[in-house]
Amino acid sequence: MRDPTKGHAALRRGRVSLPHTDYFLTVCTDEKRPGLTSPAVATAILTALRAMDADGTWQLRCAVVMPDHLHALAVLGGRLTLGQSVGRLKPKTQASLRAVAANCAASLAWERDFYDHHVRPDEDRLALFRSIFLNPDRAGLCATGDRWAWYYCCDDDWSWFKGELNTERTYPEWLL
Repeated sequence: MRDPTKGHAALRRGRVSLPHTDYFLTVCTDEKRPGLTSPAVATAILTALRAMDADGTWQLRCAVVMPDHLHALAVLGGRLTLGQSVGRLKPKTQASLRAVAANCAASLAWERDFYDHHVRPDEDRLALFRSIFLNPDRAGLCATGDRWAWYYCCDDDWSWFKGELNTERTYPEWLL
């Protein structure tokens, strides 16, 4: 029998979908297999994320594609629940994942569920932007301060956020 306090069931427990609310999302590959930073796959993922912004599924604030996962900060739209929104993203990009997998020995697919964090109104968004931006640096994929090839930030947010990158502001403990 499955333990509802563990695994994918625990991820869904307590999940709320509030329209016009910020969510910090993490979507991983099955068994954390790398391959998302293949140019064709990363491009397909960022294109799908932005297309879902354009169709009102969410307002994508920023995102980063890592070898085995992606992070995004998005404002949920009013048409779909959070689960439905992420559920739309996965099939839009699955063909690209399969194409990469065809060229290597291991299969590449999305993990069954995803991680989300409902960002409270009083929560520091700057810390989330920094976490997403610095994720490739912390993983040793790019030099500190460099903008990773598979990082995206909408123009409105980039206009203020880029000025925060060179400040001496201390990072939250969870980010270090």
